[in-house]
Amino acid sequence: MLRPKFHAGDVDVILSFLRHHVKESGRKGVVLGMSGGLDSSLVAKLCADAIPPAKVLGLALPEKPGGEDERDARGWAKRLGIRFRALEIGPVVDRLAAQLRVPRSDRVGLGNVKARVRMIAWYQVAHAEERLVIGCGNKSEIATGYFTLFGDAGCDFLPLGDLYKTQVREMARHLGLPRKILEKVPTAGLWRGQTDEGELGIAYDELDRVLLGIELQLRPEEIAERADVPAAEVRRIERLVAANVHKRKTPLIPKLGIRTFGLDWRE
Repeated sequence: MLRPKFHAGDVDVILSFLRHHVKESGRKGVVLGMSGGLDSSLVAKLCADAIPPAKVLGLALPEKPGGEDERDARGWAKRLGIRFRALEIGPVVDRLAAQLRVPRSDRVGLGNVKARVRMIAWYQVAHAEERLVIGCGNKSEIATGYFTLFGDAGCDFLPLGDLYKTQVREMARHLGLPRKILEKVPTAGLWRGQTDEGELGIAYDELDRVLLGIELQLRPEEIAERADVPAAEVRRIERLVAANVHKRKTPLIPKLGIRTFGLDWRE
C-alpha cells in the first residue's frame, strides 16, 4: 500500500538546514508561531535542537488570552528552554474585519484576516528583534492549498515543507513530543469547531497516501488501488492540487527581460 514513510535521518537533515540558514542569515535568532498544536510544537523542538534555545522565540497569538492551547504551548516552550510570549490579537482582528466589512457569516474571510494578522505580528517581532520567521506548514497543506496566502504561509523558512502530515506525526512521536500534543485534533484555529480534516473532507492518513501517488505520477486508477481510496476521491484530490498551483508559486510576471524572476532567473 502507498504510505509516506518517516526516516529518522530526516531529523538530521532539518537540523543541519536550520543551523546553516540561521547562521548564514546573520540574524540574532528565530521566531515561530506556537499554537499548542502538533506542527508548531515539532518545529519549536527542531529549532531548539538546531540552535541555542535562548535564540528561539515561540509567539502565541490567541484571540483571547489564557486558553488551553496557549497553556500547552507555554508549557512545551518551558520544557524546551526557549523564550515564549503571548500577544492577544482578537481586538485587532475584530477592528480590521469591521473596517473591511467582513460579515460574521463569512468564516473563510474572517479566518484569512486572522491568519494575516498573525503574519504581521511574526514579521514585526522579527524586524524589531532581528529574527527569522520560521513557518510550521507541511507538505499536505502545501499540496492542497490548505493555507492562507500571505498569512500562515508567510515565513522565511519552512522546515516541515517536504513532510506529509503523517510523517510529521511520526517525527514528533520519534522525538518524544507530549502525548497530549500528539493526539490533538489538527486545526488551524481560525473559527470555533474548525478541523483540518473536516475542511479537507478526508482523513490525513488517506489524503497522504493519495498525495504520494500523485507525487509519484501514478495513474488515478493505480493510486485508488494502492492507496485504498475510491477513484472518485483520488480525482477530487487531483483537482484540488491542480486548483492551488497559484498558491505555491511566486506571483506570475510577464516575460520581458533576458532573465525573469520566477521563470528563468535561477538563484
